[in-house]
Parts: sequence; C-alpha cells; structure tokens
Amino acid sequence: MDNGGAKAVIHSAGDGLFIGFTPSGHAQVLETDHERASAATPMELLLVALGGCTAVDVESILKKKRQRVSDYRVEVRGVRRDEHPRAYTRVEVRHVVRGRGVSEAAVAAAVELSEKKYCSVAATLRPGVEIVTTYEVIEDSE
Repeated sequence: MDNGGAKAVIHSAGDGLFIGFTPSGHAQVLETDHERASAATPMELLLVALGGCTAVDVESILKKKRQRVSDYRVEVRGVRRDEHPRAYTRVEVRHVVRGRGVSEAAVAAAVELSEKKYCSVAATLRPGVEIVTTYEVIEDSE
C-alpha cells in the first residue's frame, strides 16, 4: 500500500442510494432513507465494523487458546446524541461465546486483548466514544 492511505469511493446511484467501494474493491450499498430502508446506513455500518473487528480478534485468540467454541456472536448497540451531528456517544459491545468447557478467563483475556491492543476500529473511535464491553460464556449441554 502506498503512503497515501486507504481510499474508499462512494458513488451516487441516484434516488438517495449510494454504492461504497472499499479500498479492496468490495461494493456496499448504503442510504439514509429510514422509511425505504433498503440498505444499511453509514452509522449502522460503523457498528458492524466495530463488531466485526473485535469478533475476528476474539475468535482468533480463542482458537489459539484451543477453546472449544461451538457458537460465537457479538452484539453492538450504539447510543447517539439527539442533536446534530448525531454521533455515537456510547457503544455497548457484548460477546456471547458458547461451547464445551470454555474458560471464562480465556474469554476475558481475548476480549481485553482485542479491546486494548488489536481492534483498530475501537482505537479509531476512542476517546470520543465510550466503549463498554461485556461477555457471556454459555456451556453447551450434552
């Protein structure tokens, strides 16, 4: 990659719809018409970006720690200002890990490593956005 940084291109598709092209060339439709709601809004994608960033980290760390995870999801809830710009002021990130004999300490460590060291999206949002992270470990039944 050159020193100019990553470049995304957002192209108007007409009628209030846009197509965003990521620096790697992937297309993503977006809009802000909440009544039509035919595509994600930029603010929704920000929540998905944060959840995706930390999920990749945590899953990878748990795999390296040889945890037997059968299901994993991240729930991300954003609270926005009432006035413009309607920025997120607080984002709650909840990791839900299911498996057999999954170590709560391993999950806590993985979540902390993602949050403090690896997740670039969280690092980009801080310190302007309060990010509150929790986790839950669910034991699989026989």
